[in-house]
Amino acid sequence: MSVDLTVKDGVAVVTIDRPDVRNCIDRATALAIDSVVQRVNVDEEVRCVVITGAGGNFCAGMDLKAFLRGETVRLPTGFAGLTQAKLEKPFIAAVEGYALAGGFEIALACDIIISAETAKFGLTEVKRGLVANAGGIIRLPRQIPAKIAAELILTGDLFPADRLLHAGLINRIVPAGEALAAALEIAQTIAGNGPMAVAVSRQILNDSRNWTDGEMFERQFELTAPVFASDDAREGALAFAEKRRPVWKGR
Repeated sequence: MSVDLTVKDGVAVVTIDRPDVRNCIDRATALAIDSVVQRVNVDEEVRCVVITGAGGNFCAGMDLKAFLRGETVRLPTGFAGLTQAKLEKPFIAAVEGYALAGGFEIALACDIIISAETAKFGLTEVKRGLVANAGGIIRLPRQIPAKIAAELILTGDLFPADRLLHAGLINRIVPAGEALAAALEIAQTIAGNGPMAVAVSRQILNDSRNWTDGEMFERQFELTAPVFASDDAREGALAFAEKRRPVWKGR
């Protein structure tokens, strides 16, 4: 299999496993990722997802040899079955080595990016006569300053992790080899929180970018009211009062 999935303590780890080609995406890999995303979306056991790559690299983008063979790696759910997918759970990218082109765009589709200090990022499509249309051109200027996004998009050059940390794109830089462990630490914290609260908070975080000042609080209250009336809200308060860990029901 070109993609591995493990689930433990509410956290799913998705590993792109084609290390001999820096985890480039061919059609079989795209279909496998698409299937995994659909599975974790509906798995009630999964509360957070970490995506990473095998062999010391995250993902170097589209497999150009597969492209020349005529393989299609863009599905209705986007490049690699992920970049246009509706991700129902928080996704964390754990990046080692290269995150290039479509691989970088996979990371951009995630909620959080954890990077090894030695990682390199780039939208290298223009160097191959292609365009970063799997979310790079659209998402990047919404996540970092426009001038820095323009340099990445138009030059196709590689950026070190620390520059993107200072630009606000990367959440945390860790020593080489420790990105997955750091991502799992954050994922376990998220998985330990109230699932309804996390889901609604994430929905508002993403959707409110398009809300007007006049409607934002009303729309927020509509979404959060069921959370305050839920069994989980009462359980959270009881667990605090009884000095124990809450047992969430997701309702």
